[in-house]
Amino acid sequence: MLTKFRGEIYLFFGAFLFAFNGIISKIVLIDGLSAWRLTQVRCGGAFLILFAIYFTFRRHELKATRAELPWLIAFGAVGVTFVQAFYFVAIERMYVGVALLIEFTAPIWILLFLRFVMKKHVPAGLWYAILLAFSGLLMITQIWNGLTLDQIGLIAAFIDAFALAGYFLIGDRLGKTKSSAAITTWGFGVASGMLLFILPIWNFPTEVFSKEMELLGRFSDHTLPGWALILWIVVMGTIAPYILVVSGLKILSASTASVFGMIEPVMAGMFAWWWLSESLNGIQLIGCVVVIAGISIADRARQKAEEIGRASCRE
Repeated sequence: MLTKFRGEIYLFFGAFLFAFNGIISKIVLIDGLSAWRLTQVRCGGAFLILFAIYFTFRRHELKATRAELPWLIAFGAVGVTFVQAFYFVAIERMYVGVALLIEFTAPIWILLFLRFVMKKHVPAGLWYAILLAFSGLLMITQIWNGLTLDQIGLIAAFIDAFALAGYFLIGDRLGKTKSSAAITTWGFGVASGMLLFILPIWNFPTEVFSKEMELLGRFSDHTLPGWALILWIVVMGTIAPYILVVSGLKILSASTASVFGMIEPVMAGMFAWWWLSESLNGIQLIGCVVVIAGISIADRARQKAEEIGRASCRE
């Protein structure tokens, strides 16, 4: 039975770890590092581990051509650095579940880019997706009450969504010539180098590793050292879920995998409610459901557009 559903199990636990990582990251952000420093240590740690593995066993996959290099740099800057940094800014200032819901509007921005920038045909479902998603976002933000969410956090969440759209678009282009592992290793490497230039390592607040951090919410009476939480973020919040998701994608179709992707913001909201007592009012909860429905329709529209594109190429 477990073998039969191996792909689903991989994707579920990948989404589970990504969602849970939001809680651990918020603890470190509130009691330790800035969003950009946390991005730096997460990218740097993940790069060192992945590079050591792939340089030792699959070195040939890491080689890049002159044509691939600009796209790999763009992937590392936009798809890795910006996605993580602005996500951390967002969850530091607003609810984890809401930040993830806004981030997961990326499929809508991808479809708008394909339709109006690339001038490609997209199914009519796009417009229903946009209507639903933005109706849901209006219900979550409740702008008629003077914008109940932190404005900087809200802006960061939308920038994060645009960056995630870039992640998929650039990753899709690179995926035609490079493996997922090589793209990810390059992405973390470029991000680490860029952040090392912007944030010199000799100014890194190393005291965060030995600092005892309060676990917040229902576990506020307990603490853990910063190094343990950061190690979790690097290994269990980055490398492990990545490996699980890639393993699941190799077994299942992209359409099935996308359904599990939408589980992530739901589980993040559940973790935040259970651990941090982050709760939404009735209208905001309905808005979350509406946004998820919009994302689901947008993702199906994207898959249909890809199928039409592949069919036209064969013709």
